[in-house]
Amino acid sequence: MSLPAPLLPAAEAAALIQHGQTLGLSGFTLAGDPKATARALAARARAEHAAGRPFQIGLVSGASTGQSVDGELALADAIAWRTPFQSNKHLRAAINAGRTRFFDMHLSSLPQQCRYGFLGKFDWAIIEASDLTPDGKLVPTTSVGASPTFAGVADRIIVELNRFHPPALRGLHDIYEPADPPHRQPIPLTDCETRIGLPYIQLDPAKIAAIVETNEPDETAAFSPSSETTQRIAGHVADFLAAELRAGRIPREFLPLQVGLGNTANAVLAALGENPAIPPFRMFTEVIQDSVISLLRSGRCPFATGTSLRVSPDVLREMYAELDFFKARLLLRPQEITNHPELIRRLGLIAINTALEVDLFGNVNSTHVMGRDMMNGIGGSGDFTRNAYLSIFITPSVAKAGAISPIVPLVSHVDHNEHSVQIIITDQGIADLRGKSPAERARLILENCAHPDFRADLHGYYDRLAEGHTPSTLTAAYAMHERYLRTKDMHGVDWATLPGFR
Repeated sequence: MSLPAPLLPAAEAAALIQHGQTLGLSGFTLAGDPKATARALAARARAEHAAGRPFQIGLVSGASTGQSVDGELALADAIAWRTPFQSNKHLRAAINAGRTRFFDMHLSSLPQQCRYGFLGKFDWAIIEASDLTPDGKLVPTTSVGASPTFAGVADRIIVELNRFHPPALRGLHDIYEPADPPHRQPIPLTDCETRIGLPYIQLDPAKIAAIVETNEPDETAAFSPSSETTQRIAGHVADFLAAELRAGRIPREFLPLQVGLGNTANAVLAALGENPAIPPFRMFTEVIQDSVISLLRSGRCPFATGTSLRVSPDVLREMYAELDFFKARLLLRPQEITNHPELIRRLGLIAINTALEVDLFGNVNSTHVMGRDMMNGIGGSGDFTRNAYLSIFITPSVAKAGAISPIVPLVSHVDHNEHSVQIIITDQGIADLRGKSPAERARLILENCAHPDFRADLHGYYDRLAEGHTPSTLTAAYAMHERYLRTKDMHGVDWATLPGFR
């Protein structure tokens, strides 16, 4: 089959991109990103810098990309600014050192902001494909993310045709973009399974400048095995949801789940699948991970929809060997759909996400270490937390070998405030914050979720507080953080010597 643009080596495709331009890249949580062109662009940046010439670009993707994209471009000092999310250690270092300007964004709002021009002009879209027809029908690989929007707003397009992914992926994707206000109509989706769009992204063939052929897998890896801590958290989540089901606060047929990415999330999904009190459940989420594939195989999850198929390489190869089975049980959609507040509310999702720290009143920090250094970004957690039927945050009760308590008097950065957070679960237990005053929430979180080794420290703060609807004192609220910054251990604050208490 003929192609709608010339085949070029990655280096020649990268040579088309100029200093100061803005790129929209496919990819979401290391799945489906254009690796060869990005590596070639990093090599070009190094050559330009060695010659004494500036070379940096603005980089936007659906979410995080792998080492070949965020990592290599950061090491080459090629990223002037980046949004909306990242997870690469080299890019994180550049952001926290001030070398790369990063602005955090809710993932559901990214496509609309691109279309309305809030992020400026997009010069290029670079999109990985498993198939491309002469008239511009592009079948994505393992993610959709914001690729349809990037293809629409960019002046020119580079397609990475990755032969590792079979053309038979056509049918795994459901591409639908809502109209922009004031012409937007209700999104016609009332369940997890229904298709509402096309099985491909329709490109304008005249905008395709080059096609780069590759054959390489996503830069994903298997998650670590469950630990005792993650298993205890997972057990508490399963027990809580089973109790809600018995109490009639979850319908008998259950509700769709959204679960964040990572080792603890995998453990939670496994525990839910193994709990006989919980019926088979569907998923309406961002990221399909290894545990979801196991649940699809067993029938415990009849159907899953997401925007990214972020599975380990062995699991992906197994899926490709049984592609018809999974195409009947799985859909990948744009992040504008999977994370859309309208759909999250309509379907009544149970949202389970991870916190870096939680304070005594239920505010959650999911992005910043000690209130200063960016970890990854808010991602889609805010989209789901604010709009879910049940919003649950999970975290271990200690970190850094016991030196840090993720339960603190006041979070050092607020991503999800107390009005959106309903349930906190750690390896120690569960705090159901629904219908509770700030003082009641504080007692529940302190006694049920804090680690025993830190309860005395937290009581030392809370028990000294003056009156007030939200009893707190700004002069001492960060004393545990300050102690860690001085001593690398949060334990042992001498509250009696601090101002602010009566």
